[in-house]
Amino acid sequence: MILYEYPFNERIRTYLRLEHLFRRLVELLPRDHPVDHHFALVTLFEIMDVAARADLKSDVLKDLERHKAQLAGYRENPSIDQDVLEDVIGQLEACFTALHEQPGKAGQPLTENDWLMSLRSRVSIPGGTCGFDLPAYYAWQHKDAETRRQAIGRWASTMAPLAESIQHLLKMLRDSGAPQKVMALAGQFQQNLPQGRSYNLLRLRIDPALDLIPEISGNRLMISVRLMRQGEDDKLHASSEDAAFELALCA
Repeated sequence: MILYEYPFNERIRTYLRLEHLFRRLVELLPRDHPVDHHFALVTLFEIMDVAARADLKSDVLKDLERHKAQLAGYRENPSIDQDVLEDVIGQLEACFTALHEQPGKAGQPLTENDWLMSLRSRVSIPGGTCGFDLPAYYAWQHKDAETRRQAIGRWASTMAPLAESIQHLLKMLRDSGAPQKVMALAGQFQQNLPQGRSYNLLRLRIDPALDLIPEISGNRLMISVRLMRQGEDDKLHASSEDAAFELALCA
């Protein structure tokens, strides 16, 4: 099954973008080739760009505090495993403390590294990191893989509190949604959302054998899914066939 996720607000959209970038960084870092480490650094710079939003750290801290308060209300509930509950609350508290103790925005210490910032200013230029443009970076790429890996890991560690916090928040958000089987009639599906409840994320799973691509739109009142198929002209065309998929709404 292919999983598609659709965020209902800018805050969750930012969390998903950062999660995507952190996953790419984790994938690239263990590799040995200088090209892989080049794109690991490019990914690190992209994380810095996304994390530069002024209210991001504040949003993450508020979400951690809100979830911690909600879970604390389940203490002494006989139907809840208290050991598991305390473990989750402890993880949230650890994330809150680590992120709160970081000065300034996430990744701010990296902005004080002149070598990294000179590289950052060149990566957006096509071919801007050639050896004749950045000889110091060219020399660094010729160091052994472990030296490069340790350096990138050290720089990326400044983002670790943010990465762990977002990982926990998105896991709790995803766990809040109960999947259900639905049917798109003639390639179209619409569902009204209950008033008084705010959803943050839609999750859709569809069988890749159907060769269908969902186009999702939504607001606080309604969600809509239109199933598309890529034609021989490489353009997307609306499907008119009935198709089933799995849908979950996460608050």
